[in-house]
Amino acid sequence: MKRIVILGGGESGAGAAVLAKKQGFEVFLSDLSEIKPEYKALLDKHEIAWEEKQHTEELILNADEIIKSPGIPDKAPLIKKLHSLGTPVISEIEFAGRYTKAKMICITGSNGKTTTTMLVYHILKDAGLNVGLAGNVGQSLALQVATDNFDYYVVELSSFQLDGMNEFKADIAILLNITPDHLDRYEYNFQNYVDSKFRITQNQTAEDTFIFWDNDPVIKAELAKRNIQSAMYPFALERSEKAKAFIENDELIIQTLKSLFTMPTSELALQGMHNTYNSMAAGLAASIVNVRKESIRQSLQDFQGVEHRLEYVATVRNVRYINDSKATNVNSCWYALQSMKTPVVLILGGTDKGNDYSEIEELVRDKVKALIFMGLDNAPLHAFFDGKVANIIDVQSMEDAVKAAYEAASDGDSVLLSPCCASFDLFQNYEDRGRQFKSCVRNL
Repeated sequence: MKRIVILGGGESGAGAAVLAKKQGFEVFLSDLSEIKPEYKALLDKHEIAWEEKQHTEELILNADEIIKSPGIPDKAPLIKKLHSLGTPVISEIEFAGRYTKAKMICITGSNGKTTTTMLVYHILKDAGLNVGLAGNVGQSLALQVATDNFDYYVVELSSFQLDGMNEFKADIAILLNITPDHLDRYEYNFQNYVDSKFRITQNQTAEDTFIFWDNDPVIKAELAKRNIQSAMYPFALERSEKAKAFIENDELIIQTLKSLFTMPTSELALQGMHNTYNSMAAGLAASIVNVRKESIRQSLQDFQGVEHRLEYVATVRNVRYINDSKATNVNSCWYALQSMKTPVVLILGGTDKGNDYSEIEELVRDKVKALIFMGLDNAPLHAFFDGKVANIIDVQSMEDAVKAAYEAASDGDSVLLSPCCASFDLFQNYEDRGRQFKSCVRNL
């Protein structure tokens, strides 16, 4: 009997374990950290052997195949050992894809992927399609393949998930943009990260679809080097020969082989230029799977947005508080600042992944009246921003950050949490950081 070992007992790992067990494999799950009670209960219910707070090598190195959590880097000693033994190491998505015939709509990009994924799912679900939501959002794809029977899956894919995918194929691949991120995981070589993102097109044939942002210089340069087989659906700011979605006279226009869809941009639920791109990508995907125009229009109008992504929290003493905790890279923060219409008190900081802050320098000089650095090590932020903004404050907790912002803001300003950094120094994750921000704002 084939032995499958799963490394990481979170959402993706527990789901992969259940599917592997259902397929009749011998299954063992191991996590260096503590496993959450709900995942332990799931593993126990399916009689799957597991361990936590350790990796017992003799129970792992004898695997025929390893399914690894996207959070574990390839340079981890255990993974290196497995590679040297020639043991295949794959992602949960790769594994799940073997056991379903459902159509896969997959979304990646440095920014906007959660919003676009949720938006595509919202359109398809409201149109009455039998659709599941998976990847970085929703339930684990493997768990849904084991327990549900969907015709479509909308899957958000990070570069780490794509790295562990070899045979998996996206029927519709969406690539939103590529800007430097996670370079600590890619030997600080941007091309490695670009290659990772482009894995979303691997195994695609002429029957499949590739939707991408045509104004992205990195994507453009890369397409010139690659021979992509799928049907191309570029979206862009303005009409061109190739663009299948674009803006003209304040109208969002989507042209596919079968239909022409138009809608005033003022009616889109998601405002801001970057969100218009997300709406174009989602609208194209929905058109390709033949969702009716009226249905697409309705869904683009009533979509609720994503928690921790430019999420309005409250107005206190005529100051608006915005939670953009999901901005874990500089480019995300650029989008957030670009959409701001008032003077800003900006909260930055966390685990710096080798960030280049020059991308937001001009916006910070134009719009930001005070900077609040919230992290255990703010030296990289000081090195870049000192002297560029008059008021800079260091804090060590969310409570102090919100208090400092409250004091620095005047009537009509906005306070923006858009940290540019990962959250792991002071918080469990970006959700924890965002929830603490909202809670502190509501206690003002």
